[in-house]
Amino acid sequence: MSAVPPPTPVDARGVDGPAPAEHRDPGDRRSLVLALTGLGASVLIAVLSVLPAPFAIGGPGPTFDTLSEVDGVPLVAIQGTDTFPASGELRLTTVSVARGSSSAFTLGRVLRGWAEDATYVVPEEEVFGTPDQEEVFEERSAQAWITSQESASVAALEALDRPVPAELEIAEVIETSNANGVLELGDVIVSLNGVNVPTFSALSDELAKTAPGDEVTVGYERGGERSEASFATLDDGSGGALMGLGIDPQFDLPIDVTVQIDSVGGPSAGLMFSLAIMDMLTEADELDGSRVAGTGTINASGDVGPIGGITMKMHGAVQSGAEHFLAPVENCGEVVGNVPDGLDVYSVDTLDDAYSAVVGIGSGDTEGLQSCG
Repeated sequence: MSAVPPPTPVDARGVDGPAPAEHRDPGDRRSLVLALTGLGASVLIAVLSVLPAPFAIGGPGPTFDTLSEVDGVPLVAIQGTDTFPASGELRLTTVSVARGSSSAFTLGRVLRGWAEDATYVVPEEEVFGTPDQEEVFEERSAQAWITSQESASVAALEALDRPVPAELEIAEVIETSNANGVLELGDVIVSLNGVNVPTFSALSDELAKTAPGDEVTVGYERGGERSEASFATLDDGSGGALMGLGIDPQFDLPIDVTVQIDSVGGPSAGLMFSLAIMDMLTEADELDGSRVAGTGTINASGDVGPIGGITMKMHGAVQSGAEHFLAPVENCGEVVGNVPDGLDVYSVDTLDDAYSAVVGIGSGDTEGLQSCG
């Protein structure tokens, strides 16, 4: 559509066209400059409003009830043990991100996004990076999703006192570790300080008894032979002890857990999957019809980790009809002051915390639950 030209100014003599300079007073000149400046700004805004914008816009994404089915297929399917029906909902929340280079939104949409509480707007490269970086990001996200499903299963089973055996193979010896030159990649840890560690959680529990700087004795297998190595631990920065080893546990799950959501990437759904598995494996009806949403990473030891986009996820929870939300305690700084109306938010640090919250919500006894306030 072609622009409609502005009306031609009328000079002091009442004749179409600008007045000669010698007959034009300063007020007329100022009016003309302001008119032309305003026209230029209007044209610029009009052009920018229809051109694609190099920004990424994030907002509340879809939510998924991990206890439900999609097209007749359970989102979480468990085989190899008895399961029990559950009432209520356990909704994992997501963030939806659109990019200006591939989506039909304009600067006008970007400006509106800046004004909306549940939306963020950032330059596209801050989210996706360069094309090469984006490919690496997508690969890592997919791998994190696979790892998250396994960790969710292990954490859920062990929280229910169902140990999951694992082969604890050393995948990395960090440069500052005192195990350098002693332990090697491929060694399999079988004991710590004389205590057998047949599970990953057993290793974590035994290490938790050690103070930073204390010496530990690691029993390991290499090439079919057993040996021991002793070395001092490191400080993890928060008062805990580290061996300086990267462990790649090869879990032997006693049941078969299948997760069907392929459209969700990354590890932030781990907590809600763990809770769904626990709900399905217990005869009690923990939710009693309640709708609970949440987010958070989960590791095999049951620790809940922080995630991104929690403000948008809380808004997505409300849009899906949830009245309660589980947030990682490390995200509390972003939660405070941003909770949508109609949503109760509880902070959780471990899977045990989250499960207790679900039980409390279902029973109507939430007085003892932690919040971010």
